[in-house]
Amino acid sequence: MLDLPPSCTTCEDLRPAIRSVRSTYLLAEPVRSVVHALKYGGWFSLARPMAKRMASVEWPDEVREEVGLVTAVPTSRMKERQRGYNQAALLAAETAALLRRDADCNLLERIRSAGSQTTLHPGERRANVAGAFRLAPGRGHRVAGVHVLLVDDVWTTGATALSCADTLLAAGARAVSVLTFARALPDLERHEQRLEAAATFRRRKN
Repeated sequence: MLDLPPSCTTCEDLRPAIRSVRSTYLLAEPVRSVVHALKYGGWFSLARPMAKRMASVEWPDEVREEVGLVTAVPTSRMKERQRGYNQAALLAAETAALLRRDADCNLLERIRSAGSQTTLHPGERRANVAGAFRLAPGRGHRVAGVHVLLVDDVWTTGATALSCADTLLAAGARAVSVLTFARALPDLERHEQRLEAAATFRRRKN
């Protein structure tokens, strides 16, 4: 059994205008392999079945009724050129179609690369992505007074999504909700690492 923290640090970090954050799965196997196949393996056809799961997530009534636009967390131009696509944009477009909502996956732009964040602590991640995004030129009318649904593949610490949400709110969005396919829990990751270390130790003993 996992020893999880008594309070939700995700909720403590949310601004009042961020209405809700939802994820379909925890980032454990086999979900992690599915995410990696889409993100790094070129399996872009996975976006549709993943989005079907995401579109089935339950929301508070006001979120379900208010959301008027779906957008994606942007990736760097270098990564998009390397992969040939932005996995978050694929998920956002498919999810918007299933929810019958308008989509604009080019609403946000990444104006500087934050580099790899895999080794950074939560506070370092937040500082690393601060000011990394902007609203695309001429898109202000799309967000003014609108409840925007922001889509990404994984919520790790929330630093990237919250930076994007701040950009949308500063541009006049009424509210922002966030939807991801998976959510990483530090306690779960540490638990899995302990299990893996224990299994390795047993194999070495045998």
